[in-house]
Amino acid sequence: MSAESQRAQALAEEARRLRLLRTAVDLTTSVLMQGQLSRSEAEELVAATRRQALELFPDKEGAYELILAPRFARLIEEFVALAPPAARVLPFPPR
Repeated sequence: MSAESQRAQALAEEARRLRLLRTAVDLTTSVLMQGQLSRSEAEELVAATRRQALELFPDKEGAYELILAPRFARLIEEFVALAPPAARVLPFPPR
């Protein structure tokens, strides 16, 4: 295999990993913005996305902490409730 072929293959692999990361981040962002998760569920989702990002790019933890962590923290603060509101069922008035 020539050096140019190896370089092209390495670039294609990096592009594939970037697509996977972008998809994971976009899905996480969308789910967080729906605002239907509890805080613990949202934090678990972000932790899973972080694990996947570091699995795809093990040497880029600093970039994750600088770019994606603040983004996810802002989304959690903006769209995720601290605690779900207590359900209150009102009885029908007697006839």
